[in-house]
Amino acid sequence: MANIKSMKFISTAAAAALACTLTSSASAADGEAFTPKRSLKGNMMEVYNVLPGKADTITDMFAKGVVYGRLRVNSFNWDWKNDDTAQTKNKDNRALGLGGNLIYKTASLYGLSAGAGLYYTDEPFPGERMSEANIGYLKAGKDTTSRYNVNRLGRYGFATLAQAYVQYDISKTSFVAGRQIFESFLTKSNDTKMIPNTFEGYSFTTKELPQTRIRGAWFYQQKLRDHETFHDVLTFDDSNTSVKTQWNGNDDSAVHKGLSVNNFRAAGEDITHSLIVADVQNKSIKNLQLDLTYGGVPGVVSSLTGEINYAIPLGGWKITPGARYMKQMDDGGGKVGGASLKGTLVDWTGGTAVFDNTKGYDTPDSLDSSLWMARLVAETGPLKMMVAYSAVADEADIVAPWRGFPTGGYTRAMAQYNWYANTKTTAAQVNFNFDKANLVSGLSAMVRYAMQDFDEDKQAAGVQADSNIIHIDLIEKVKAIPGLEAKVRIGLVDAKDREAGYDKDSYNEYRFELNYLF
Repeated sequence: MANIKSMKFISTAAAAALACTLTSSASAADGEAFTPKRSLKGNMMEVYNVLPGKADTITDMFAKGVVYGRLRVNSFNWDWKNDDTAQTKNKDNRALGLGGNLIYKTASLYGLSAGAGLYYTDEPFPGERMSEANIGYLKAGKDTTSRYNVNRLGRYGFATLAQAYVQYDISKTSFVAGRQIFESFLTKSNDTKMIPNTFEGYSFTTKELPQTRIRGAWFYQQKLRDHETFHDVLTFDDSNTSVKTQWNGNDDSAVHKGLSVNNFRAAGEDITHSLIVADVQNKSIKNLQLDLTYGGVPGVVSSLTGEINYAIPLGGWKITPGARYMKQMDDGGGKVGGASLKGTLVDWTGGTAVFDNTKGYDTPDSLDSSLWMARLVAETGPLKMMVAYSAVADEADIVAPWRGFPTGGYTRAMAQYNWYANTKTTAAQVNFNFDKANLVSGLSAMVRYAMQDFDEDKQAAGVQADSNIIHIDLIEKVKAIPGLEAKVRIGLVDAKDREAGYDKDSYNEYRFELNYLF
């Protein structure tokens, strides 16, 4: 059951969304159509509707550039069913972030251009944030601040230059160098909080071949959403727990904690790594899309993923069966950190790795694994429905701490990580666009239900209990104010008790977000 604060929050959020709806519906005189410079997809990825043109001089290159602005508010309330910190180490938590960003793109001079993005976030209201002593209990709301800064400096706000790059375009090929967003199967901006996930390095995209897109990237640093500075793409920083350095390295919720500074050093390995991503997408056959992705951290782990989706027109409907298979290959990381993302299978005390084979992993020193999933999507007019299933091999957990979720688009629900070894998930989802149906202007909704079957034998390593999830999204694009959007998200998780005899995994989560793009 939600507590009083949770109910107050969702009531306020619902009222705000309703107010936006009424405002939008009341605007009958649309006047001349206006297209915002940027807009948002349902997953909060940005779409640039207006881009700078070409320039003839260096002066024009900057004078004809375009500035994009965004103001945003994000509110989170996480209500555990069992918030007994002594037993479960759970504590109800909340966050309210205010901020925004300014992005500048120059015009193109002989194919050369540049861009930069400055982002800011803060939690200015003491009554709507966690205290310094309790900042470590934050869950989804952690990305409205930097826990590292709060822990060390008592400072909740920060600014960061998350994007800063140069770009060169020739024919149908583009090269980018610097800090950038790279949306791929493994790497995503995942801009659902205050600041996107970005990478530093080099990438290219080419569409020279008909109906084919080829991309490649080499990234030597990453900046997660709640970090002020860039850090290693993989290494979990456990070098100094007294100042919580893990909150300044790769501390993504899906990070492999066994691939840590101390473990790499004990193994005589480098703590600095790079991420290589390459993918090919082909649409040569009508209605058929093929995707192949390689991702790897040399000397640690790599993966190869294939996906197929085929759209079938059927009496006013579009029926699309799809399947994805991911093969993960150990490249030395298993001997350092073990098979579990929790990092609980290996002990480097004394400088020698000792692996524990009593926590449900048959080969605790290997990252070899695989994951497959399938879905069926049916669409007509404003309605979209999907059923999906995923299964992870009973080998190692899947390593993917770059905000591109391996089961995303299939069975992943909000705030859930269902790519632990021997996990099976069944999901159903319904999307309805009330605006497209001419029922409520600007409103769309999504409801997802997922059943997650985890391996109880792996709870000793830290894997959660079986659970059922209901996830609801409501989005209102306020047409009376182009660029303004409100979003309500609700996650209700009903989990079984852990084998230890208590409920550690059930909770209700409530989110409310406002965005204004200009």
